[in-house]
Amino acid sequence: MQREPLADLAAFVAVARERSFTRAAAKLGITQSSLSHTIRRLESRLGLRLLARTTRSEKPAGSIRITTAEHAAETILMPALERLLPEYPDVKVEITVDYGLTDVVAERYDAGVRLGEQVAKDMVAVRIGPDMRMAAVAAPSYFAERRPPRVPQDLATHRCINLRLPTSGGLYAWEFEKGGHEVKVRVDRQLAFNGLPMSLRAARAGLGIAFVPEDMVRADIETGRLVRVLADWCASFSGYHLYYPSRRQPTPALVLLVEALRYRGSRPKGSGRLVS
Repeated sequence: MQREPLADLAAFVAVARERSFTRAAAKLGITQSSLSHTIRRLESRLGLRLLARTTRSEKPAGSIRITTAEHAAETILMPALERLLPEYPDVKVEITVDYGLTDVVAERYDAGVRLGEQVAKDMVAVRIGPDMRMAAVAAPSYFAERRPPRVPQDLATHRCINLRLPTSGGLYAWEFEKGGHEVKVRVDRQLAFNGLPMSLRAARAGLGIAFVPEDMVRADIETGRLVRVLADWCASFSGYHLYYPSRRQPTPALVLLVEALRYRGSRPKGSGRLVS
């Protein structure tokens, strides 16, 4: 059997199981209109009506409040919302960017987004992104008169651009791992910020070494705008998860968003830790 008929049958099975085009579309990771077209195509090919449609609207509605770090908001949440919200005009989403570990219950958020290891055990956690790596980078001009660090301890002789975390009230200790050996380095700094974009801008300007998520600087490294150091000391760690209290029944709007965000790719090997 050709691939298209098989895909159409899989779509029909999803709708039959979920008893809803909305939920089935979210499970399959496609829009509701695309799913409806697929079912109509299957029905036309078979010459019979497979599903009874109702005139009652099944589209979810309601507001969702989410607390998240800036990087996750830009790289995961916004791309998903750009695809989802035009199809569901009655779903309203409010995103608060916060590097602290906000108490979603006390602050009355519907959900939060954090790295996997930061999610409390009493929460329902759904992986929404792949494993991550950090990257230590600086502009070529910075290394013009300096020897690049070969081990994390060498950072003590460099100007580093640091990140202040509200969870501890202090500066983030850069975390490295190689061969099962973990090293935390509290770097000297001339500059410190409470967010990643300004740290990256300072690194591009040649003001020091920044420590940021790898995907933020991949293009800069490939073009030579930034130079990466200590790559062999940067292990992967658990990526972003969306979480909500296990004792709280998620609303239909939240269920829709969870399925739209759910990560379905492969998980890279390796482990590591980062607190943000």
